[in-house]
Amino acid sequence: MPGGRLTQQERQQIALGLADGLAYAEIARRLDRPTSTVTREVMRNGGPTAYRADLAHRATERRARRRRQVAARGAVALPQAHGRDAEAVAEFEETFTTVLMASGMPKMMSRVMAALTLTDEGSLTASELARHLQVSPASVSKAVAYLESQGLIGRERDERHRRERYVIGDDVWYRSMMASAESTLRLVGIARQGVGVLGPGTPAAARLENTARFLDFISESIARAAEQAREILHAQPATAQGGTGD
Repeated sequence: MPGGRLTQQERQQIALGLADGLAYAEIARRLDRPTSTVTREVMRNGGPTAYRADLAHRATERRARRRRQVAARGAVALPQAHGRDAEAVAEFEETFTTVLMASGMPKMMSRVMAALTLTDEGSLTASELARHLQVSPASVSKAVAYLESQGLIGRERDERHRRERYVIGDDVWYRSMMASAESTLRLVGIARQGVGVLGPGTPAAARLENTARFLDFISESIARAAEQAREILHAQPATAQGGTGD
């Protein structure tokens, strides 16, 4: 099985495979690569519907240059425990950031969210974030303010060191889903307001009423599912049978 980074030709084969509707596993088999390699490549470069070989190749080259520049500037990597591969963690952090951005979250907010998520403690100070991400404290402050406004992170006072720590809780995705449900419910309200403005029985009003009914159902379903599944976020991870899952 070949090692090293994907070549431009391999990326073109990935693009062709996606266009043909092939599964990641089948594309990987044809390239003689691990499925995880293909999955990571696609997800960090726009996803299956937006992946382009030429753009992906240039993006990879830019990331490589950026890593070399960051290393030259003396960037501080987050401490790695449990025998983790620091380079693999860094690559996964980039992939996770890309997926968050694809979901609609701004870039810097996505970077801060990913950095916090991948720490065992679930918390970092502003200076730690600035050093790790190699950005200004002002950029961190702006990103944190946005994430706080969305209910995705909180802050707590570290009295020992007299500084604030930004914290991502175990139930962050529950809060995110509930915020999404509330946002969708606001759309329901404005759509039904539009029905009255446009006049019940008119084509435009009928469209808005159907939209409101659809979104109302979606909002209720999201909130109900989030409440039912919330305990999963606090469950202990299952131990793989017959070993450690190496």
